Amino acid sequence: MIRKPYSEVAHFSVEKPAQFRVKTNIDDLKAHGFDVTVFDSVEPDPKASTVLEAAELARNKNIACVVGFGGGSSMDVAKVIALLACNSQPLDKMYGVDQAIGRRLPLVLVPTTAGTGSEVTAISILTTGTEEKKGIVTPSLLPDIALLDPDLTLGLPPHITAATGIDAMVHAIEAYTSRNANNNPISRALATQALDLLGANIHEAVSNGDNREARANMMLGSMLAGQAFANSPVAAVHALAYPIGSIFHVPHGLSNALVLTEVMRFNAPECAPQYAELAPHVFPDISVGRSSQAIASEFIERLSALNCELGLEPGLRKVGITQADIPRLASDAMNQTRLLVNNPKEVRMEDAARIYQASL
Repeated sequence: MIRKPYSEVAHFSVEKPAQFRVKTNIDDLKAHGFDVTVFDSVEPDPKASTVLEAAELARNKNIACVVGFGGGSSMDVAKVIALLACNSQPLDKMYGVDQAIGRRLPLVLVPTTAGTGSEVTAISILTTGTEEKKGIVTPSLLPDIALLDPDLTLGLPPHITAATGIDAMVHAIEAYTSRNANNNPISRALATQALDLLGANIHEAVSNGDNREARANMMLGSMLAGQAFANSPVAAVHALAYPIGSIFHVPHGLSNALVLTEVMRFNAPECAPQYAELAPHVFPDISVGRSSQAIASEFIERLSALNCELGLEPGLRKVGITQADIPRLASDAMNQTRLLVNNPKEVRMEDAARIYQASL
């Protein structure tokens, strides 16, 4: 029996309906004899120091279960807390693929956005003291329960709905085109089903946030995209987005949106057929009786237009990035070897710099 559940809530991603649910559910747990400790200091692109602070609290309170409630940052932190709270392995030894060892506490993840898919992935992304994002990848990070309730997203502002929705699309697109050996018919089927749902509902979810059906379809699409890239990992869009988030504190979904189409243009010579296959899943009216290159080109242009329609205006300059920042961004992106190896086309530092330049 779980005596002392641990509930982790991120203030930045929990809007009014979700906040009300949190208080109601915590009160209900307490009424049934549970001790609940709330940690609500998770920031976007969470720092390793934040995780260590929360893990220390969990150990001191003798926590028996972790509930991660919020956006991707909240859930990523909750995953690592579940490991650290009952594990003597230092955090800095967990980074990388299958480096984390030992058991974890029972883990429940409850997303309040439709974008990251973190509730079904075996990875947590943290920002180290050097402003570099690092990943912990291990099956232990998969939760015991992932609970999806679209009502928790009803209060999500349009801009966050748009950015997280595009993030989910990026997961599906990159999973489908990934060069990783785990790219398989199941991951591709998950990706296309995700894009069917996301493409058909993102406009409505952004413009009419109280539409429960649209919210439910976005949440399901996000989860399916998460399952897709949990099998067939993401690539250069994420590799180039990570430095934007860690250095300039741009939300992850927006960081992806800012470089998505330029990375796709770079990749198109290698994966135009795959882009052409994906295009009608997002835009059912796209004409497919043409060459794959022509369809892929229109797909990229329409994704760029979609970003604008959703209020995600292009331009790195709009988030404070200048020409002078490009060398550092490109250098930091090259550190994301775990992701770059999955890209359908090799990305060198000069390529990354050109993509950032084109995205200014």
